[in-house]
Parts: sequence; C-alpha cells; structure tokens
Amino acid sequence: MKAKLTKRNILFLIIIAIFIIPQTRQPIQVLLHKGLSFVNQSSIIDSDDRVKVNYEGWNLKSDNNYVLNFDDTKGKVVVLNFWATWCPPCIAEMPSLQALYNDYKGDVVFVFSTTDDFETVKNFKEKRDFTFEVFRPTRNVPPELHTSSIPRTFIINKKGEIVVDESGAVDWNSATVRSQLDQFLSE
Repeated sequence: MKAKLTKRNILFLIIIAIFIIPQTRQPIQVLLHKGLSFVNQSSIIDSDDRVKVNYEGWNLKSDNNYVLNFDDTKGKVVVLNFWATWCPPCIAEMPSLQALYNDYKGDVVFVFSTTDDFETVKNFKEKRDFTFEVFRPTRNVPPELHTSSIPRTFIINKKGEIVVDESGAVDWNSATVRSQLDQFLSE
C-alpha cells in the first residue's frame, strides 16, 4: 500500500522540521515564551514569608568595567534578573525588562546578572538595542538568591526583603509590576 502525501502530512512534516532545525527552533521558542509571559505574572510575597537578603561579600563586574558591591544597594529597591543570551524565555522577557529599565532606572537599581562572556553580551545587546548594564558575579551569589534555573527575577525592597521571586518569562512592563515598584518605592 502506497502512502499518499496529503497536504496535512506535508504540513506536519514542515512543522516537525521547523522545531528540529536550530535556526528556526529558537525564534519559535522565544515567541512561545513571550506569549506565556503574559500569563506568568508577578506576585508579591506575603510579608510573613519574605526572606532577607545577605548583602555582604557579593561583588559583580559590569560590561562597562564597573564593580558593584551588592552591599551598596542596601536601602534601595532592586530588580535582580538572572539570565543568559542563549535562553529563549530570557530573550522573550528582555524587551519588557528594557522598557521597565527605561522608566525606572533612576529610582530602582537594576542588576542583570549572567555568566555569559561580555563579548557575547555586547553582541546580544547591540543586535537588540538594549542599553541596560549587565553584570557577572565575581563571587558566589548569596544563598537566598541562588538559582538553578533561568530566567529568575527577584525584586528586593528597601528593607532588604525579597518581595517578588519569579521564574520563567514574565511581562515585566505590565501595569501590575509598575504598581508593585511604585508601592515599594513609596515605602
């Protein structure tokens, strides 16, 4: 019995090929995660469940050759994002983080942390017109901020408490997040 290639079978083979071919796989994954980011929203941790950050001993070096002692962020609202240039959910949420950074960079400390080399980061940022500063840890991350998956984003309030802890792509430029940041800044 001869197999007949129907339009449906051809379409199925094309879809499978798109997911297998590396050049098309990442853009599709980014698009899917971008859609999921609108579902995965930021939520504030109940005050009884908040963990305080240990600021001491964590230094990060930026792609602008600036060394940030994390202790210098005490008393400030901090958005800390762990990410990588090769990570589809990270890529999906970056435009929303850039938009948030554009509007809050004078009031909120943004720390975009990666283990990627700075040349790769530079190319990634230039290709997408991102202007935020990127940091690489020079010492181990404090245990309460340690993560084994990316992207992972923490928001730390002025008291040094982790008030938001989200994994996966999130729309960080949403009205909800902006309202949360405004609330934390006014405390």
